[in-house]
Amino acid sequence: MSDGQNSLTSGPGWFRGVRFRLLLIALMPPLVILPLLLWYTIASWSARFDEVLIAKVNGELTIAHQHLAGLMNDRSSAIAAFGASQALASRLATGESNQGLEMLLADYKTWEGLDFLYFLPAESAFEPSGSHSPADWPVIAKALAGGNAVAIDIFSPQDLSALDPDLVERARLPLVPTPAAAPTDRDLETRGMVVHAAAPAPGGVVVGGVLLNRNLGFIDEINDLVYPAFSLAEGSLGTATLFLEDVRISTNVRMFDGVRALGTRVSAAVRERVLDEGEIWRDRAFVVNDWYVSAYEPVVDSFGTRIGMLYVGFLEAPFTAARWQTVRQIGLAFVALLAIAVPLLLYWARGIFTPLEKMNTTIGKVETGDLGARTGPLERADEIGRVAAHLDTLLDQIQSRDRSLRDLNVELEDRVAARTRDLEEANRELKITTGQLIVAEKLAAIGEITAGVAHEINNPLAVIQGNLEVIQAGLGTQATAFSTELRLIFEQTHTINVMVSKLLQFARPEEFVDGQPGISVDEIIRESMPLIQHLKSRHDDEIVLNLSATGTVRINPSELQQVLINVVANAVQAMPNGGRVEIGSSNQKGDPEPCVEITVKDNGTGMDEATLASIFNPFFTTKPGSGTGLGLSISRKIINRAGGTITAKSELGKGACFAIRLPLSHSII
Repeated sequence: MSDGQNSLTSGPGWFRGVRFRLLLIALMPPLVILPLLLWYTIASWSARFDEVLIAKVNGELTIAHQHLAGLMNDRSSAIAAFGASQALASRLATGESNQGLEMLLADYKTWEGLDFLYFLPAESAFEPSGSHSPADWPVIAKALAGGNAVAIDIFSPQDLSALDPDLVERARLPLVPTPAAAPTDRDLETRGMVVHAAAPAPGGVVVGGVLLNRNLGFIDEINDLVYPAFSLAEGSLGTATLFLEDVRISTNVRMFDGVRALGTRVSAAVRERVLDEGEIWRDRAFVVNDWYVSAYEPVVDSFGTRIGMLYVGFLEAPFTAARWQTVRQIGLAFVALLAIAVPLLLYWARGIFTPLEKMNTTIGKVETGDLGARTGPLERADEIGRVAAHLDTLLDQIQSRDRSLRDLNVELEDRVAARTRDLEEANRELKITTGQLIVAEKLAAIGEITAGVAHEINNPLAVIQGNLEVIQAGLGTQATAFSTELRLIFEQTHTINVMVSKLLQFARPEEFVDGQPGISVDEIIRESMPLIQHLKSRHDDEIVLNLSATGTVRINPSELQQVLINVVANAVQAMPNGGRVEIGSSNQKGDPEPCVEITVKDNGTGMDEATLASIFNPFFTTKPGSGTGLGLSISRKIINRAGGTITAKSELGKGACFAIRLPLSHSII
């Protein structure tokens, strides 16, 4: 082979040879392409990192906004409830003294945590009070029109003083010079930002609210909700603030000495974007003494004017430090990788040329007709060495490939078997899901049929009741002779009406709101005993009461009786040879609130784990032919609708215990 043909060796044009090209191919990726790719990746990651931080703070602003809206709605609901309360109506109707009304207002204000609450007669709402009449406030005007209203409004010192002189001092905030804030000649903020709510009442409106200036509990509650423990990077700090215009009136942002930054002001850039232009700020911002990833939104009063801002944000420095630490680690790792990879690439490149020359010589001999030419064993057992060996052992490789194909066939059969098992499992799950859908369709059908039947009964029942009243009125004094019969008819039609209502409540419980007052669980249990006695008449059964519950729960008494009868009936049926059923009640701490627990224990046959796991499923029954399988399912639905739970414990041969927990009711007086 001539020197011109052997480009693998050195020569005057070595940079045009295979050696140079191989070196270029080997070194170009790690020294040129990978650094560019790494730089682009880090830049993209950094931009995405910033987007994630902005998205995070935007979501936190949404949570803070919802909490503020919830606070306003809570106060509006409380004032609306007071305006519609019987206590207020009775005081106004009986014309009690102003002192009695003032005491009622003071008690309710303290109960609901309001800063002011007063009753405004309708005729006084349009009389001038200071520079304007009370009806000038949109929330009061809406209440006078018969609706509930709530908004955040700004009260002047005169407005606050008229409500409570203490509010003037609470609202007063000295302004603290703040870097980057817009210039101002003011040094004191005397206005108050107030949650202002009003609701109609007999002969006027009820007006109340909460002062947000210095309301640190409210802002700390927002901060705890938005930034719970471990929600930020180590060293970061979450903050929340409410602004009156650009002044912090309630905040947990700290100044250098650790004091809350009340009276400090927002930067001019944020003020212009949020207050002047009405936009939401989602970006980094300088807050008092450091940079924060921040989100600000405007707060609008009842007149539609932007009067302040709601802010949440977290310290940017720990995230920036984490970002650069990550970049440094990636850079150091890349440099270390290059320090190891480049020498190896050069070493491996040198090991390519000699085997290639030997293989080139072998191919040349074969071209000349020397079919027995072989490359022979090479010093390096790398990929090129294996390629050279393959030229010498082609027939052995064919035999090896055949053996590999058989191995692949076995592996393929194993994979097919595994996929078959997966399909069988999926088919089993599909059958279970289908069964659940069928049960759901049955329940839906029963609900529709029940509702239809109930509505169809209501119509003729109304006709019967109406005509019965007409007959009674027509008989006049002659109706006295039939008073017993008429009373029985009225009672039976009322019974039918109650049954229809129960059917509708079973079919469409969402259309019924439980307005029952609090009831005593122990009284309902005792009243249910006559209904339970017949269950033990055919057995040597003993029903024992162990009642110690106090307080009341909010549930329909007949529904609770229905649940008790169902559970006791199951307990009696679980004791075919007679036994003891113990019905107990007690007060429990509960989670998250106190509750009353009703227990029904029996010493019957008990249940295994499979039966225990299915007893609350619709249509599941252990008494085929004599049970529908809906009793415990409906019982759980009744208890859940009342805010409670029903659970069961049992072991085969050791009886069962059902526990019903209902939350204690609390009445506001």
